[in-house]
Amino acid sequence: MEPFLFALILSTIAGLSTTIGSFIAFVMKEPSKKFISLIMGFSAGVMILISFVELLQQGIKTLGFLFGHIYFLIGMFLMLIIDISISHKYEFEDKKENFENKLQKTSLMVTLGIFIHNFPEGMATFLATIKSIDLGFILCFAIALHNIPEGIAVAVPIYTSTKSRKKAFFWSFISGISEPMGALIVGLFLFPFINDFILGVMLTGVGGFMVYISLDELLPASRDCGFEHLSIIGIILGMLVMVLSLNLL
Repeated sequence: MEPFLFALILSTIAGLSTTIGSFIAFVMKEPSKKFISLIMGFSAGVMILISFVELLQQGIKTLGFLFGHIYFLIGMFLMLIIDISISHKYEFEDKKENFENKLQKTSLMVTLGIFIHNFPEGMATFLATIKSIDLGFILCFAIALHNIPEGIAVAVPIYTSTKSRKKAFFWSFISGISEPMGALIVGLFLFPFINDFILGVMLTGVGGFMVYISLDELLPASRDCGFEHLSIIGIILGMLVMVLSLNLL
């Protein structure tokens, strides 16, 4: 039970880092686009490197080169299906027309989208921790980083339209709670049956999840802030931090 509980704790920390985003939104009011661009690029760099260097390699060792890549691509395809079914859009700027109504509607849609998208991230953190505590820590760190802007995306429109810190914090909390829920579902239903083969399949699929999220969500959002070079710098810094971390481990 000890690895189970530890994996659940890390998943909870990663998910509820959205609330850190809400606190940043309260302090900064309108977070700098440079800040958003850099932190999203950094998170993408962390997740891309760990997906190819750690998660995919774990799958290849267990499943072989061909099937390791097949399950990796299946993971990307599953995230595509989720994304098409329930998409979400970051909005960090205020709109002039129908100001309060538009902001409230936007915040609810973003909250719903992030809530659903965070399910596989919770599963990823849980499975990575079961495989290796060090790997779990790294993935928790990477996911927590990109959940901070998600919390900002939820809290800014809520706080701007209602002037209520409690409501903004509550909805950012709701958007992140799905990660420990996803981890708990995996733990309760799959944990007793996990062996090396199943763990290899799931970790490789999780690698596909992470790469899809990075390429489809984090990088476009980072570059849309208008600082393409800052986005690339964030990616390089994220990868550098992961290289140094993995080397120490």
